[in-house]
Amino acid sequence: MWRGADDGESIRSLHLAVESGLNFIDTALAYGGGHSERLIGRFLRDTKERVYVATKAPPMNQRWPAQGAVQEVFPRHHLISSTEQSLENLGVECLDLMQLHVWSPDWIQQDEWHQTLLDLKAAGKVSHFGLSVGEHEPGTAVAVVRSGRTDTVQVIYNIFDQSAEQELFGVCEEMGVGVIARVPFDEGALTGAITRDTRFPKKDWRRRYFRGNRKERVEEHVQKLSRLLGDEVQTLAELALRFCLQSQVVSTVIPGMRSTPHVRANLAVSDLAPLDPNLMTELNREAWEKNFYF
Repeated sequence: MWRGADDGESIRSLHLAVESGLNFIDTALAYGGGHSERLIGRFLRDTKERVYVATKAPPMNQRWPAQGAVQEVFPRHHLISSTEQSLENLGVECLDLMQLHVWSPDWIQQDEWHQTLLDLKAAGKVSHFGLSVGEHEPGTAVAVVRSGRTDTVQVIYNIFDQSAEQELFGVCEEMGVGVIARVPFDEGALTGAITRDTRFPKKDWRRRYFRGNRKERVEEHVQKLSRLLGDEVQTLAELALRFCLQSQVVSTVIPGMRSTPHVRANLAVSDLAPLDPNLMTELNREAWEKNFYF
């Protein structure tokens, strides 16, 4: 969906990332129709380092965000077949983390999806399981986290969308549930790379995400953030990642890194000190309820 990726550069980026200390990779069966998993599997065969891989079972009805009854989206046979396909693609005997790629709170009263994941765990096919929360809807995962039915939650969390802090983070901390912060750069907006003049290839999904006057609105908000850069923080990308890492509830952050320069820049951030509280106060004021996915 993000055009311009090169497999050779991706493999080089994976090697550099792991050599630099990274040990968690997030993917999904739906990414490139399994191509992402197969590429990571190729990398796993070439490395001796212990790397934890999280993947996701796609909704059977192929609808994002979640739509329909759980029997239409994650029936038992589909979860099993998705797990088997991911195991084959990655070339591993057990998945470190299998996640539901979409989630609806309407499914919490249903037992089959949870029992199927428990059975896969008992069979040694899955070590842990979690769910990916719908766009800008962290509250939809609160009840399932309280129920103890998930090991992890993957949720959008960045400077513009801080809504996960309102309730979800507190419940995750209480229940000991891991938090995977996704979209830390807001699909590129928080790197400063999106301006009113930005153009995307025809099949790049960001054409839809940044449609209409959204690029202009992004540029205006990012210009405000740029004024916060200085001696403490050098770049917008660094600022975006350090914001996510500031929370003690966040277990890991998953920025896209398809090139070696991005790997070097992003991984360097994890060695830096926490942001100054005054700067965090300024960043908290930059929350923006934009809901671009809709």
